[in-house]
Amino acid sequence: MGDSKINVCAGSENMSAAPFQLDGNAARWGFHCSSEKDAIGSFGGSLKGLTATDLATHATKSALTAGNVDPSLVDSIFVGNVIQSSPDAPYLARHVGLRSGVPQAATALTINRLCGSGFETVIQGAISIAMGDSKINVCAGSENMSAAPFQLDGNAARWGVALGTNLKMRDSLWDGLTDSYTQTPMGITAENLAEKYAITREECDEFAVRSQQTWGEAEKKGVFDYEISPIEIEGRKGTKIVEMDEHPRPETTVDKLSKLKSVFKNDGTVTAASASGICDGAGSIILASEEAVKEHGLKPMARLRSYQVSGCDPTIMGIGPVPAIQGALDKAGLTLADVDRVEINEAFAAQFLACAKELDLDMSKTNIHGGAISIGHPLGASGSRIVAHLANEFKHSDGNIHVGAACIGGGQGIAVVLERV
Repeated sequence: MGDSKINVCAGSENMSAAPFQLDGNAARWGFHCSSEKDAIGSFGGSLKGLTATDLATHATKSALTAGNVDPSLVDSIFVGNVIQSSPDAPYLARHVGLRSGVPQAATALTINRLCGSGFETVIQGAISIAMGDSKINVCAGSENMSAAPFQLDGNAARWGVALGTNLKMRDSLWDGLTDSYTQTPMGITAENLAEKYAITREECDEFAVRSQQTWGEAEKKGVFDYEISPIEIEGRKGTKIVEMDEHPRPETTVDKLSKLKSVFKNDGTVTAASASGICDGAGSIILASEEAVKEHGLKPMARLRSYQVSGCDPTIMGIGPVPAIQGALDKAGLTLADVDRVEINEAFAAQFLACAKELDLDMSKTNIHGGAISIGHPLGASGSRIVAHLANEFKHSDGNIHVGAACIGGGQGIAVVLERV
């Protein structure tokens, strides 16, 4: 595929230390034929009792139905997931496929490229089609952050506890949001970008409010009705239908946000309101080859024109979308002037604003319906959400080229270029 020249290909496992866990409660590339997502649940909200497998299965069944795709035609299932919070997490992609009715002969792969995982499933699905390994693929992302487990080190728990010592638990959610290589929480990487790009606390508060208010305006117009598949939750009071994202607060104001304390740094820019929401949710995309589209009479929504994954300094990982977007556009023979819509995952307001400054983005066509600050950021699912939203937007706008991107903890960025068909 020409994406790289020299790669490190490794495998590693320490089964002796397996932890004890406590529930935390282009034609060449492929056509995007349908996509659906669950409403995004807030942290500890309505979706907390559903596993990442449950969430991805619901989104996948909905996407197959929306695209009028017979599950028996699916060749492969790719599912992104970061914090493996369910007991069947090692089997996640396989279980999503089987529970969604795909053939036993279909292959399955669970992918972890951190916050880029949902995008990565689309890329891997497209590569599989380009290589001739498959014709129709499920490309999904899912995360239940509410259930992120507390962990006991298997070496400490399995082989005996010395007299006078105790077992210490680790929070897998906090560990997942901290880069242990650089000893840097993700929030500090945003503060580093704020300092480098001279981004103020006021600018971050204003952008956070923009995210909330643009989501609110889009919700009123029914923008998300085309991409959200309602999900039924059984509870003590009967059946509850979740059909709207739970995290947004469109009524908030800059005055309210200005009173919040910064979280990671004294007099810093990152507050609970200007960071992406810790949430639960899933999204699923059906990708098909040109041959499959013609053979089965499918109606594509978009074509994957190009993609790019790039590396960057881990301590300013949030700038990753910049080289990724530039690389993806270069591969497609395009520039930002050719792009009609841009969606960059809002990990933090400071992070997004740094990317916007570096790319000199036109904000009138960037994140115009809110983003992760308002909607939430279920890690493995955010890329799926963004791709689903951009593909659906071709139905309701005049644009021809849409770009989606995300930063990735540890120092990477990922981007995809979609075009109208």
